[in-house]
Amino acid sequence: MDNTDLKILIAEDDVLMVKILEFILKKEGYQVTSCKDGLSAIEKIPVLVPDLIITDIMLPFRSGLEIIGFAKENYEEIPVIVVSSLGEEEGTVVEAFNLGADDFVSKPFNPNELLLRVKRLLVKQNREFNITEKSA
Repeated sequence: MDNTDLKILIAEDDVLMVKILEFILKKEGYQVTSCKDGLSAIEKIPVLVPDLIITDIMLPFRSGLEIIGFAKENYEEIPVIVVSSLGEEEGTVVEAFNLGADDFVSKPFNPNELLLRVKRLLVKQNREFNITEKSA
């Protein structure tokens, strides 16, 4: 599967962070859609059905935790990476993983590290999809 077939949804209200994420992901050939608040991200998930979601925690209208909950309840196969400056002290990491987040990256982050995590989750998701297809 070519990267141009893969859709990534970003839920992030920081304009500079969105530009950074879009740049590194589009450079790799991914189709990127960005939402600046949690509500529009939740509304976009059933329309786009992304291959991966990258979300912040603190967002207007709906939190990243609500995005994770919605995505995992309705589209459990979509991997979710949380990119946030909120750390362990707020219990956010544990809550995000309990809701089904697949990975957590602290801001500020190394773009190459984030890209490796994205690729790893997409390869894993594709492998699981192929196994499910063959057993059906």
